[in-house]
Amino acid sequence: MKKELHIFFTCLMFYTRIPCPKNINHDPDYLNKATRYFPFIGWIVGSISFLTFYLSSLFLSTETAVLLAIIASILTTGAFHEDGFADVCDGFGGGWTKEKILLIMKDSAIGAYGAIGLVLLFLLKFKLLAESVSLFTNNIFLIFLLFISAHSLSRLAAISIIFTHEYSRDDASSKSKPIAKKHSWKEITGSFFFGLIPLLVFSYFEYKFLLAIIPVFIMRYFLARYFQKWIDGYTGDCLGATQQVCEVIYYLSILLIWRFI
Repeated sequence: MKKELHIFFTCLMFYTRIPCPKNINHDPDYLNKATRYFPFIGWIVGSISFLTFYLSSLFLSTETAVLLAIIASILTTGAFHEDGFADVCDGFGGGWTKEKILLIMKDSAIGAYGAIGLVLLFLLKFKLLAESVSLFTNNIFLIFLLFISAHSLSRLAAISIIFTHEYSRDDASSKSKPIAKKHSWKEITGSFFFGLIPLLVFSYFEYKFLLAIIPVFIMRYFLARYFQKWIDGYTGDCLGATQQVCEVIYYLSILLIWRFI
């Protein structure tokens, strides 16, 4: 039990800015095992984001509350995944070889592709989340499940790439290198358990929402295929980009399912 707590706090410390016990460090072995809890981080980030939305909505408009909720999620993770998305936009937008793409993504500076990508991403996320929330104005619990399931399922889509593809970088100094090692059934089972439970509960109230998993994993498939084509695998930035894109696809899917199915 103590070991599992250590693994969980390793995951929490690596993927968020939430304070953890001082004895927790980036042990490569624990970080590798921590992938089983990555979708559960979505529960935490989604809960913080929802709480911000709910409290803000008591005094402000829905749109403003949604914007504050997005800001809260970014502050919670330290823009960890958004940074990966921007790096992927810069790398794949400006590079034409594996070496060039990886070099650009490793650069901490943001370029035109990354800036444009982030603007479009945030606009889409804000608009789609605001419209999705408006579907459940009379049921705050469903809004809560919307937040949680979006963050957990998108993280499952991202982390599942490490179960099927190889890590692209040969640089052992990469901070994401430890999670790219071989994984046991515990990591795979834990990821899918924490990633799917919120959506299953959400679907209990409206069964057709379970269909949202299809477009999310279709997008995950094409992103992983694209990464494989250009850099022979994935990097930590690729996982962050996948999480962000799949989160947006999830909100879009919920809207389309509600209106047309």
